[in-house]
Amino acid sequence: MGRFEGATVLITGATGGLGRGAAKGFATDGARLVLSDIDERALADLAGTLQAEAAILAGNIADEKLSEDLVRLAVEKFGRLDVAINNAGIVQSFVRLPQVASDEARRVLEVDLLGVFYATKHQIPQMERQFNATGKGGAIVNIASAAGLSGAPKLSVYAAAKHGVIGLTRSAAVEYATKGLRINAICPAHTRTAMVDSFVRNSGAPEAEALAELTRGVPMKRVAEVDEVTTAILFAADPANSFMTGHALAIDGGISAI
Repeated sequence: MGRFEGATVLITGATGGLGRGAAKGFATDGARLVLSDIDERALADLAGTLQAEAAILAGNIADEKLSEDLVRLAVEKFGRLDVAINNAGIVQSFVRLPQVASDEARRVLEVDLLGVFYATKHQIPQMERQFNATGKGGAIVNIASAAGLSGAPKLSVYAAAKHGVIGLTRSAAVEYATKGLRINAICPAHTRTAMVDSFVRNSGAPEAEALAELTRGVPMKRVAEVDEVTTAILFAADPANSFMTGHALAIDGGISAI
């Protein structure tokens, strides 16, 4: 029996690298899935590859109604919500702060910070009701970033949003520590996803050279693989990991040790 046998797991940003990896991991461990992303066709394609019951709902995480509708879908389809992985996010242009367009900064904050706020705001009451009714709590895992733990030159607004995600996570974790909810954040450094692939393409340099520049400050001298980060996501959500809450877990190849 899998760690998440019969549990209902909600994943936003489900068709991206980390979201897709998490969906596969939870499906393998027995979960039922509620998947969301902005592209409905990509969601349907993903759901079709998983050996799990899955419900999908496309939408923009910056629209609060989507978060409300996703919780409702989980309850209507599966009867409860046990785990939420708030993963949807975007990155800004790799430029110094004065060169960030204000419209772009607003968009990054809406998706990366307010999107997590909206999601958590609507997930918490359902999980609290379940705990009050059955004594079984839930877990929320917010995907932050190593950029949320320190400064991130040329990613200032993205870093500000991810610092905010960690602040939301820690605050909510304390508020609901006796209510059966565990709320943690995962803070990966650069991971081999479409975002890193885009950086490599846009750099104009050979891949090895671009990756060397990207990982110059990483003691392990490489980017993370998706499976390495999704392992941490499942660890944070695991009901056996019952005493960890309010934690920002760095998956960063040693950056935070410096």
